[in-house]
Amino acid sequence: MNEMFDIRTYRADFLHSLKGLYEVEEIKSFFNMLSATYLGLSRAQIALALDRLLTADEMQLMNTAKEQLMQHQPIQYILGETEFYGSVFKVNPHVLIPRPETEELVDWIYNDLQNGEQVDQPIRILDIGTGSGCIAISLAKKFPQAKVYAMDLSEQAIQVATENAKRNNVSITFIQADITDDTISLSYQFDCIVSNPPYVRMLEKHEIQSNVLDNEPHLALFVEDEDPLIFYRKITKLASRNLTEDGVLYFEINQYLGRETVALVQKFGFEDVELRKDVFTNDRMIRAKR
Repeated sequence: MNEMFDIRTYRADFLHSLKGLYEVEEIKSFFNMLSATYLGLSRAQIALALDRLLTADEMQLMNTAKEQLMQHQPIQYILGETEFYGSVFKVNPHVLIPRPETEELVDWIYNDLQNGEQVDQPIRILDIGTGSGCIAISLAKKFPQAKVYAMDLSEQAIQVATENAKRNNVSITFIQADITDDTISLSYQFDCIVSNPPYVRMLEKHEIQSNVLDNEPHLALFVEDEDPLIFYRKITKLASRNLTEDGVLYFEINQYLGRETVALVQKFGFEDVELRKDVFTNDRMIRAKR
């Protein structure tokens, strides 16, 4: 495309091209995010630079992103990164895009550990099914004295999480393993075990937006309808062996299976099990103590 556009004209074309595919405010947010990355302009700076012409390279970058958005690709994968709990994380189709609900889980853990007696001690934390590493890395940044471990089945996910640990200047010990393998043996006792495992049942697929369904890794999303709590059972079994006497287990859960997940954890001898709702008033998190 040889024709050059100023930012004002291009923004209008961008909004028009995506109209009907997304809400108007969401399209404006996409434009601002892309402008920050590709044009180096903040939202406030855009307002002062509406007459600036886009270069050919900038046009190509913006047009490619626009076409990807028209195909319902997530903006986070297009940009290659997203923000989570105040830090920036690399993301790609090998890992789930971190959700605001998971930030709430991290915040719950942070507040508990911050107020705990062991806050100045070298506690051990294990994140199972780490994906991008967002939970493990966020906790490692909050508790520099902690020894943080992160497990995932996917080699590609561990590669992404490793890069994210380097980006965020924290030390994480990564373990590639399948939590459903009953022969897993860990050398350490942990003060905190946390997991956001796959929990969307196949019967709930129709509730998932197409941009998620068509782009994010199904291995990290879905479980079979016949045994939807398989990961919770395997992780709780491991936690019953590998948590310290006063250790705590945290889960992000399927909103429809809150009571069932609480009952499962209790069967393994955990007490003081708390089910907490997320900001959308859905059952979303569990804390269980030994």
